[in-house]
This record gives sequence, structure tokens and C-alpha cells, in this order.
Amino acid sequence: MTTVSGILVIGSGAMGRQIGMAAAVAGFTTTVRDVDPDAVTAAETDMRRWLEGRVVKGRLTAAQAADAGERIRFTTELEGPAAGADLVIEAATERLDVKRAIFAELDRLTPPHAVLATNSSTLGSSTVADATGRPDRVCNLHFFNPALVMRAVEIVRNEHTSDETVATVTEVARAMGKTPVLLTREIPGFVANRLMAAVREEALALYADGIASFEDIDAAARDALGHPMGPFELMDLVGLDVSYLIRRAAFEQSGDPKDLPHPLLTAKYEAGEFGRKTGKGWYGYA
Repeated sequence: MTTVSGILVIGSGAMGRQIGMAAAVAGFTTTVRDVDPDAVTAAETDMRRWLEGRVVKGRLTAAQAADAGERIRFTTELEGPAAGADLVIEAATERLDVKRAIFAELDRLTPPHAVLATNSSTLGSSTVADATGRPDRVCNLHFFNPALVMRAVEIVRNEHTSDETVATVTEVARAMGKTPVLLTREIPGFVANRLMAAVREEALALYADGIASFEDIDAAARDALGHPMGPFELMDLVGLDVSYLIRRAAFEQSGDPKDLPHPLLTAKYEAGEFGRKTGKGWYGYA
């Protein structure tokens, strides 16, 4: 098993910055890298404020927050951080051509022992592994949003992923306080998203058929099933654009019309009503 001390996160969006901070809080020397300087600045500001908030709430001591802040840096630089990385977690845009280019570059710049993982929930690591010379050291390491809160992490093997690689990322996930969920082979959507997709599709069907309002369906999920939020609330939080694109990606992989986005979801996507991020989804947000 590879000993991990340095972690590089590619992408400073909501997922990338939170994965990076979770690693820093857990004691890893961490770099969050993005090609966009403005995105890097926004990520650093957001995460420094998060550390301050944890101290105010008594979740971290001032010393713990300071130590985590010292262990993480945000940058547009790649070559230096890649050279010192034992584990890279790619959290860039869900475009295969972009990911393949990233993995090819990481293969060139990182040490031979480094594990290269993708946070993708739609693309199995087999789609990028052959862009590297180390497919046995490539896997999915899928965190859930918000990554600083959600405990589960899905570890997905491709056909070449070694037992050593699985052991390495499992140990890192546990060190970060996460619960690793191992998938022995790739399947579109993995486990958690497939479970949630079944709930979401049934909720959309119930609403489309006029059985109940989306507000009441959410209430049933919360107060009868114990879900922290209903499926429509969750779609608004994650982003209806994300839910739509995940379904489109699943269809492109399977060719099965059952995997296409529900017409109601398509209508929201085409209207640009993506949920909280746009101020309107199923619900309205001031």
C-alpha cells in the first residue's frame, strides 16, 4: 500500500475545494489547483471562511484550524504540486476529453507510485485509465456533495485497478473520517446515485401523474421515510442541471431510453431553472 502524505486536487469548484479542505483537516499536505485564477481565489476565500466558522461553532480549535490552513494551498500551478503528490483526486468538469487530457498530463508529471483518482460519478475510471501508463493505479474516488459533511465515499475499480490502489484510497478515505463503499466493477451511477435515482424517478412520476404536489412528496420522504430532505429539495440543492446531465450521460453509456431524463427534468433544464444556484428550481429562492 502506498503511503500518502501529499494530496493534489484538480479543480477548485464546490467539490474540489471541499475535498481539499477535508484532506487538510485530516492531516494531509494538500494542494487545490485550478486553471482559472479567479476560481482559485474564490475557493481559498470560501475555505478560509469555513475554517473560521468551524472555530466559532466550536467544531475546531483555533490551533486545529490554523494547522489545516497551513497544510492547504490554492494555486494555478501544476508541475510542482504534481511532483510531490502521492494521490491526485481529479474534480474537474464532466467532459471526457478534458479528463483524458488531465490524466495524461498527470501521468507525465506525478511520481510513478502516485495513485490517480477521479471524483466523477458518471464516468468510470476505465475511460481515463488508458490515457496513462499506470491503469492499475487509477480508480474512482467519488465524494458526495457537500464533501465536508457527507461521510460516504464510493471507491470504484476498473478492470486494471490493483488491490494496492484500493487499499491506499480506502485508508485515505478512512483517515478523512469517511465511510468507504467499494464497488468491485463499474456500473453507471454507481450505488448511491442509482438508489437516489430510483427515488427521484418515482417522485417525478407521482408528481407528473397528479398523485400529489411536489411539496407533499417531499414531506412524505422527510417525515415518513426519515430522509433529511425530499427528492425535489435535493434536486434543487444538487442542481437540476447536474441531475439532467447525469441522466444524459447514463443514456449515452447504455443507449436505454429508460435512462433518459424525465420530461419534467428536461423542461427545467431547458428553462435554465437549476435550483438554488439560479434562484429557482422546484422551489423559489430569494
